[in-house]
This record gives sequence, structure tokens and C-alpha cells, in this order.
Amino acid sequence: MQEQVQKVLEQIRPQLQADGGDVKLVSVEDGVVRVQLQGACAGCPMSTMTLKNGIERILKQQIPEVKEVRSV
Repeated sequence: MQEQVQKVLEQIRPQLQADGGDVKLVSVEDGVVRVQLQGACAGCPMSTMTLKNGIERILKQQIPEVKEVRSV
């Protein structure tokens, strides 16, 4: 499942990079994906919305086994 998650993040990454940010996959355990927001995303007040309404929503749509996405 980690490879699947990485592939989806590669699709999302250009949108984050366009705003000066990025995302790094930390781990995938029991359906919980842990990522690290980087660059402009790391300190952005909208990062929680980006994480939940963007990254988590897309991952859940493409990989039904994903239960949650958490930032570390």
C-alpha cells in the first residue's frame, strides 16, 4: 500500500509545489498515512485544510484502504 500512496502523492505534489510547498511520505500503518508537509505548507495556516480536504480526500478516493492522513 505504501507504493500506491507514494504514486498518488506524486500526482498531488505539483499542486503543492506551485504554491511553494511539498509533501513527504513518512509511513503507512494500518490504513493511517503519516506525511510531513514541507516548504510553505509547513507553516501555512491553511495546512490542516490542505491535509484533510486535499491530500486525505484524494488518497481515500483512490485507495479505499486509507482511513486517515496525519501530519507529523
